[in-house]
Amino acid sequence: MIPQLTIGPIFFHWPAEQKRDFYFRIADEAPVETVYIGETICSKRTPFFEQYYDEVAERLQNAAKKVIYSTLSEVMIRRDRQIVEGFCELEDAEIEANDASALWYLAGKKHRIGQFMNVYNEDTMAFLAGKGAHHFCLPPELPKEAIAVLGKADIDVSLEIQVFGRVSLALSARCYHARAHGRIKDNCQFVCEEDPDGMDLRTLEGKPFLSINGIQTLSYTFLNLIHELETLQGMNISHFRLSPHTYDMIAIADIFQSVLDKRISSEEAQEKLNALKISAPYSNGFFHKKPGYAWVSRERD
Repeated sequence: MIPQLTIGPIFFHWPAEQKRDFYFRIADEAPVETVYIGETICSKRTPFFEQYYDEVAERLQNAAKKVIYSTLSEVMIRRDRQIVEGFCELEDAEIEANDASALWYLAGKKHRIGQFMNVYNEDTMAFLAGKGAHHFCLPPELPKEAIAVLGKADIDVSLEIQVFGRVSLALSARCYHARAHGRIKDNCQFVCEEDPDGMDLRTLEGKPFLSINGIQTLSYTFLNLIHELETLQGMNISHFRLSPHTYDMIAIADIFQSVLDKRISSEEAQEKLNALKISAPYSNGFFHKKPGYAWVSRERD
């Protein structure tokens, strides 16, 4: 089983041209096999990038990247359902379902299950596989014991897990981003664009706590499983997801791929990641069954 790097969908509301150029650079420079495109957080953002989907997909495919279309992670109104339906009806396109509403349109069709679907046990995985799912991106909050169980399940699917980037913790019907600026969701004026990696929150004591992206609550820390890649491969995880941020994702992909290829050690890789000066601490607590924001030093035998 050859490990593969993937680029997950962009959570944030970047200007359309910035997103286009990001994907062009991924196509030309990043050592990744699969790229997920599509708005997963807020349906109001969808129209901004629609004109670039075909161009971006063609550029990625010409660079031998597999393109997967990711659906919305929260579907509440008719417009949301129509967007999901439109994606699921694309011909010759593979879909990643991030909300159960997509399953209606994907029944019997080969598809993927995204990390928002909360697949925590073998029974859920088996049920969805019976409906056509062949690839699962597991929720990033799973501890290694749970990942190991899913990896051993006698189900003919491939498994993926996020190994870098802020972790999605919750979705809300309300838009906190709009509310924080004295606006309502229906008249947000797309204020989330002002925070391209999320709006950081602090406790009353001034301690960094979480990050907000529209209706999405994210971790303040950046997930970093660079030291756990070998262990994850031993658990039958074949795909390793990098969640996009405004930092140099090409450099980040090169670092992770170098570890997967065993060209450098995870310790050397960590030094290279530290040199990128990410604005928040790294974390790996969920994997080690600790608070998610925690950083657990590499275990040594």
